[in-house]
Amino acid sequence: MKKITITDATLRECARRGDIALSFKEKIEIAKLLDKLNIDVIEAAPVTDEKIDTLVLRTISPLLKNSILSCPAGCTVEEADRAMKSISGTAKPRLLVSLPVSAVQMEYFYHKKPAQMLELIASLTAHCSSICSDVEFSAVDATRADKAYLFEAIKAAIVNGAKTVTLCDTAGAFLPDEFASLISEIREAIPEARDITLSAECSDALDMANACVFSCIEAGATQIKTCIGSKELPNLEHVMKALQVKGHTLDVSYGVNAMAINHSANQILSMTSESGKGSFSSGTSRFAAENNVLLDDTADITKVSKAIVSLGYELTEDDTAKVFEAFKSFSGKKQVGSKELDAIIATVAHQVPPTYRLENYVINSGNHISSTANIELEKGSRSLKAVGMGDGPIDAAFRTVEQIIGHHYELDDFQIQSVTEGREAMGEALVKLRSNGRLYSGKGLSTDIIGASITAYINALNKIVYEEGNA
Repeated sequence: MKKITITDATLRECARRGDIALSFKEKIEIAKLLDKLNIDVIEAAPVTDEKIDTLVLRTISPLLKNSILSCPAGCTVEEADRAMKSISGTAKPRLLVSLPVSAVQMEYFYHKKPAQMLELIASLTAHCSSICSDVEFSAVDATRADKAYLFEAIKAAIVNGAKTVTLCDTAGAFLPDEFASLISEIREAIPEARDITLSAECSDALDMANACVFSCIEAGATQIKTCIGSKELPNLEHVMKALQVKGHTLDVSYGVNAMAINHSANQILSMTSESGKGSFSSGTSRFAAENNVLLDDTADITKVSKAIVSLGYELTEDDTAKVFEAFKSFSGKKQVGSKELDAIIATVAHQVPPTYRLENYVINSGNHISSTANIELEKGSRSLKAVGMGDGPIDAAFRTVEQIIGHHYELDDFQIQSVTEGREAMGEALVKLRSNGRLYSGKGLSTDIIGASITAYINALNKIVYEEGNA
């Protein structure tokens, strides 16, 4: 009985779509839910923003107890090194070399001839293998590639250290028997392929992804790529349901906790369906729908006030007026969504004298140590210090602040983003805390995203302390 490796690409697909903006907290929660399901491989999005994407992956890394964390290695040695650095803190890191093997994609997206691409596949896979013990080569657009060239590319990847090779039906035109036939041909023509994991990334463009999955398994594939809620890839719930029913017939086993999938998938759908449209379908929660705020410069104060309430805030008339004034100034440039309105509220509402000020902080985090934070706050003339631990640098910092103030507040949301370009880019953090049912937000801005996050947390904390008088 052969074991089927299940890869989930939900985080990757959310980033690829672009219209599903997951917050920092949501990305962490999705990874934790997938790990609890014993998903074999969690495929992350590419590292496009060195500060923010790296921080997300570094926070996820120590949290994973069961799953491999796979990170795209880009197309250069520098990008591969950056990817490896981002996931070095996880127990089971994997680098994913994803490059095209069809003539049209090589020419159009990479401006390379077949020989040049073959050289890149070999050299990049070799480099990744030198810095990571688990490397996967993903043959993009494999179903439209010249077979002789595809076989050469696969051999080059295997010879240079790839332990998994994925065949991608990027065009979405393969039928189940065609995909099965391709896998059989590869196993016959490339002896080396029998000693590695052959993987299939089936498309659902023809509504036949699940059928393709099981044809591939019968032909010898032992890894399948899935997603929760996407119309582009096989649905994880559907694949696992079929494996439960027919796994014994196919003589295959799996390690995923199939009994818990429905509950976890619903939780993930409530986060990934924020836009309520696009390739992610069904499961749009009331929370997500209410928070899909979109205002333009025609909105009056009544409409803005309703939007504020829909986000969970209870503002005074004075604060609502301040928010509306800031909104009018901003909305002349672009439409205002929930994240923009959150940032406006954090900037102008509940402005209070600071009870706590951040004096300094030291964060230690690595792949063989627990994340720790040494933080010093100032309260009046007093200096308050503490050292705390957490799951990643941000969690450690927030827990240490709680230790200093002696109180825990519910973290309702946490978002980070770059606001300028370049190596010294400014990072903006937004923290939303909930106390006694009310929502308070704070914003921080710094070239150090961890510093911005701590500042945002303290800004929200100061608003709670001032209003509730519990300093």
